[in-house]
Amino acid sequence: MANILAVDDDGDLRALIAETLGRDGHFVRTLDSGSRIGEAHCRWADLILLDLLMPGEDGPAACRRIRAMTDAPILFLTALNGEADVLEALGSGGDDYLTKPFRIAELRARVAAHLRRQRRPVSHRLVRGGVAFDLAAGTAEVEGRPVGLTRGEYALCRVLALHAGQTFGKERLYEEAFGFEREADPSAVTEHIKNIRAKFRAAGCEPVETVWGVGYRWKP
Repeated sequence: MANILAVDDDGDLRALIAETLGRDGHFVRTLDSGSRIGEAHCRWADLILLDLLMPGEDGPAACRRIRAMTDAPILFLTALNGEADVLEALGSGGDDYLTKPFRIAELRARVAAHLRRQRRPVSHRLVRGGVAFDLAAGTAEVEGRPVGLTRGEYALCRVLALHAGQTFGKERLYEEAFGFEREADPSAVTEHIKNIRAKFRAAGCEPVETVWGVGYRWKP
């Protein structure tokens, strides 16, 4: 069994994928837009099915954005099969593509094949706003000096840093950092951010900005 995220603006196709792969014992979540894929989805998913052409953020743009957050195989679903389209899909970080309309048996076979393969090694270092993160170790440092973040503080910083420049409301930030299973607690986010700022300020760095009335963002 695996966790599979299917992203497509076609509701009927999403339902078909969920039903088909669900019968194979997989857990399937669906989204109707690439822009809705967050870090919590990436942490959860063992494999991602991604439509190439969607309104707003299209498949390749979404793939480039989330590739730093996941080493899960990304399989594009596309009605286009021209060489340029295929190269764009694979060049954005995708592992494979399946041309629509596809046979259900082929979808199941491709999914099974990718889940069997060993995952690729990924870079675990991220530098944003003067802060260096070791994503594997779960640590942060400023100019080579460790910053003593708690696990909760680190989780929030990781989400913000991976999306540097993007503003998160308190509830969404909580969900991205701690998952969907826990009820969002905006007051906890406020307290964590207060502590995070104090620790980074002591290290000579202020990477977290408040967007009044909206939420928080990490300096690029």
